[in-house]
Amino acid sequence: MTKIKLNVHAIILDMDGVITNTMPDHFRSWKVILNRTGIPVTHYDVYRREGQPGIHSVRELAAQYGKPIANGQAHKILLEKEIYFKKIVRLRFILGARTFLKRLHKNNFRLALVTGTSRHEMCQILPAGLRRLFSVIVTGSDVKQGKPHPEPYLQSLKKLGLKTGEAVVIENAPFGIRSAKRAGLRCLALETSLPRKYLKEADAVFGSIKDLARGVCFTNANGRK
Repeated sequence: MTKIKLNVHAIILDMDGVITNTMPDHFRSWKVILNRTGIPVTHYDVYRREGQPGIHSVRELAAQYGKPIANGQAHKILLEKEIYFKKIVRLRFILGARTFLKRLHKNNFRLALVTGTSRHEMCQILPAGLRRLFSVIVTGSDVKQGKPHPEPYLQSLKKLGLKTGEAVVIENAPFGIRSAKRAGLRCLALETSLPRKYLKEADAVFGSIKDLARGVCFTNANGRK
């Protein structure tokens, strides 16, 4: 396989499924709460919507399964899901993610985090030691339009003070990839949540962090990699 060479100042990463292995807990939370209302969600229903505002997921899933709900009930379902998630979530990391982040930071790449998770929840999940590696963090609490809208990634670029060609995104979900591409960014995808047939909009797809590190040569203005 030909190694991809990228000369960038910054690497922008999603959190769930790229750094933290929290998507199984999100799925369990959605499944338990929505099943109570007669909405039988599948793994794909939840994973392909990763990154978008939760209230949109509630409304879309209710409509998909022919269970129209009032706005107040949708917000109640989302609140119950968030409470349940906080009770069951366990801190697990995607294999190789912490080492990968620390190496990039050591080699003077600027790191940005772009997640649909709220800022409060992100701070609970991601340890302070890792949060400090990021010069920019954009959460679901910081944007009006969540993924797949480009706003989250456009905001990260603005805060980084960079142009689209000076950064690259690492994602794991269709909406996140679409958000990055709509913002004009190159995007590398990981098969940590979904197989590559769902990740076709990315510029390249890798099976794991290890595969990505082997398949991509990151260099910056200082020639570090």
